[in-house]
Amino acid sequence: MTTVEEIIRRQTQLPADRFTLIPGQPTMKAVVTTGNGGLDRLVYRDVPRPVAGEGEVLIEVLAAGVNNTEINTRLGWYSSSVTTDTGGAWAQEEREARQKEDGGWGLPTPWPLIQGTDCCGRVTAAGPGADASLIGRRVLVRPNMRPAGFGSLENLWMASDFDGAFAQFVKAPASEVFPIETSWTDVELGSIPCAWGTAENMIHRARVTASDHVVVTGASGGVGSAAVQLAKRRGARVTAVVGRSKAERVLAIGADAVLDRDEDLVVALGVESVDVVIDNVSGPSFGTLIETMRTGGRYASSGAIAGPIVSFDKRSFYLRDMTLIGCTAWDEPVFPNLVGYIERGQIRPLVAGVFPLAQIAEAQTAFLAKHHVGNLVLVPPPVEG
Repeated sequence: MTTVEEIIRRQTQLPADRFTLIPGQPTMKAVVTTGNGGLDRLVYRDVPRPVAGEGEVLIEVLAAGVNNTEINTRLGWYSSSVTTDTGGAWAQEEREARQKEDGGWGLPTPWPLIQGTDCCGRVTAAGPGADASLIGRRVLVRPNMRPAGFGSLENLWMASDFDGAFAQFVKAPASEVFPIETSWTDVELGSIPCAWGTAENMIHRARVTASDHVVVTGASGGVGSAAVQLAKRRGARVTAVVGRSKAERVLAIGADAVLDRDEDLVVALGVESVDVVIDNVSGPSFGTLIETMRTGGRYASSGAIAGPIVSFDKRSFYLRDMTLIGCTAWDEPVFPNLVGYIERGQIRPLVAGVFPLAQIAEAQTAFLAKHHVGNLVLVPPPVEG
C-alpha cells in the first residue's frame, strides 16, 4: 500500500517542465508562480491537467482562499536573510526580485509552482488504491501534511512544497481529503483550510479552556478572526487587538473586548492578566505581550507579520514559568475538528471578498492593504465540457 510519505515525496519530485503543453493532452487554467518576486511572477495560463496517481484523487477546485503563505513564499520572506515585516518585503519586491535558496519553509521552493493552500472542491477521479467512494463528494483538503505520521513533526505544505489549488484541478493524497456535508457555499468553505487550520492548531496546542483569558492579535485577519471564534467556542474570554476602524466588526464575531493595536497593552490589560496569547503579529509588541501574561501562561504563534526579529526580557518568561509554542505542523485532531465544527454549525465563515482566479494580482493587493475583516477567496472559471 502506498503511504502518504511516498505520495508526497513523489509530488515534490515533479519535473519543472510539467507545465509544458502537449498536443491532445487535457488542459486547465491555472496561476503559475514562476519564482521569487513581484506580482509579475503570477502567470495565468493553460497547463496540463494533473492525473491522479496511486493513492491520490483528482479534485475540481471550486474555491481557494488567499493567504499570507502564498504571498510570503513568492516574496521569499521565509528566508533568514529577510528581517523586515511582510509589508517591508512587499515594498522591496518592486525594486528587486531576489531568488533565495532558503526562501521556502525549510526546503527550497520548487519553482515554477501552482500555489493555493486552500481548496474546497469536488472529487472527479480516484487513482489506483484511492477510495473511489470519494468521487462526486464535496471536500476540503488538509494542506499541512505529516508524511512521516503524527509522531513526527516533519511536515509539508500543499502549494509550498508541491502544486496547489490556484487552478481548475488539483491532485492530493486521498487520506488528506475530507468530505463535508453542510449548507455552506463553496466560497465559504474555500475560506477555511489554511487560516482556520492554523488558528485551531494554535488554540489546540495552547490548551485553551473556558477559564482562560485569551488575547488574539491581528484579530481582523483570516487567522485572527478564526482564532476569536475558536477561542469563544471553548468558552474563553477573548480580548482582540485590531485597528480601530475594524473594532465593531470584530466584536460582532464574538470578541468580549477590543483594544486598538496602537494602545499600550500593559496599561490596557495589566501585568499578569492574560492566560493565553495567540499572536501572529509579533514585531515590536512581542515583549509587551509577554509582560501581560500570568504565571504559567501560554504563548502560541505561527507567524510574524509585523517582523520576525523581536526582543523581550527573558526573566519575565522563565521566572513566571511560561510556555512559548511554535505552531507550524498541525496536530492530528485539528482538521477533523474543523470539519465537525462546520457540520454542527458551531462556527461561521467570514468572507470579505471574492475574486475570479484570473484576478489573483488584484486579490493579493487587496489582501496586503488589510482593509478587510476575514478572508478573501478566489474562484476558478467553470470547467468546460
